[in-house]
Amino acid sequence: MKRGPIVAAVLIVGLAAFLLWSTLGAQRAQCHACVQFSGQRNCATASASTEAEATKSAVSTACGVLARGMDQSIACDNTKPVSLECKTRS
Repeated sequence: MKRGPIVAAVLIVGLAAFLLWSTLGAQRAQCHACVQFSGQRNCATASASTEAEATKSAVSTACGVLARGMDQSIACDNTKPVSLECKTRS
């Protein structure tokens, strides 16, 4: 059996493991936000490197279902969540 394909497979698996580790390792905060907009309510969870970024991402994700068009999307993104729960890890 040739060593070339084995070495290539090991390198690919190593690179994939490194990318997964570095991506997930940077996400230190996870937030669950519920947003009320136009008489409707939706909740979403997001993770990011900071609590502020995770909150913004969770609110934006929750608003994706509630808002129609760019104007409503911006208005919804700027509303304060009716509930917000964040967890951070070291």
